[in-house]
Amino acid sequence: MNTTNQINPKAIKFLKRLEKNNDREWFKEHKEEYKDLEDEIKQFYAALNSKLQKDDKIDKLKMFRIYRDVRFSKDKTPYNLHFSGSFMRATAKLRGTYYLRIKSDATLIGCGFWGPSKEDLYRIRKEFELDTSEIRDIINNKKFKTIWGDFVGEELKTAPRGFDKNHEAIDLIKKKQFLFIKEFTNKEMLSEDFQEQVYNSFKAIRPFFDYMSEILTTDLNGVSIFDK
Repeated sequence: MNTTNQINPKAIKFLKRLEKNNDREWFKEHKEEYKDLEDEIKQFYAALNSKLQKDDKIDKLKMFRIYRDVRFSKDKTPYNLHFSGSFMRATAKLRGTYYLRIKSDATLIGCGFWGPSKEDLYRIRKEFELDTSEIRDIINNKKFKTIWGDFVGEELKTAPRGFDKNHEAIDLIKKKQFLFIKEFTNKEMLSEDFQEQVYNSFKAIRPFFDYMSEILTTDLNGVSIFDK
């Protein structure tokens, strides 16, 4: 098996065992095994990053640690039951992040804007208030919708302050997050073409990323904020 381009089933078996033994003593006894599997997973993410770099600019690949921060959580189990990493687009002119989580029976990819700043959120809402034809063309495109479905994430129950609750675009204006999620079965995740499926799905999100990048780098008159 080429673990650079395919997920090793042993990694998933390890996560299942960890789920039943989520304590420091067990993990310490199996840490060497985990580190070997983690190295393989990192190679997979690095290979995916190289593919993304062919037609996008990725600033950095960030792999998340298996150790949980339990300081403010009721769940005190010390370890995450997944491998995960994000691919952040480069420069202030390219917005958006790709995300991949590998987990037994819950593998997924996500793209979009998890926590827009107050300023970015207002700018997006003002754009939607003016015109939603372009964003609706993007998210309602048949190929796009087949891959990504609909927006997910938090939204207000009513209109944000300063916006008309009866506006025709209120379904978009009241959103607090702009996210898309795609899930995979274990069979799909362990298949030889899983990396290619993820890569192609990430490519399909680009019209959305490019649209949002344009909004967030221009004012309401379409003038670049970098030229001011």
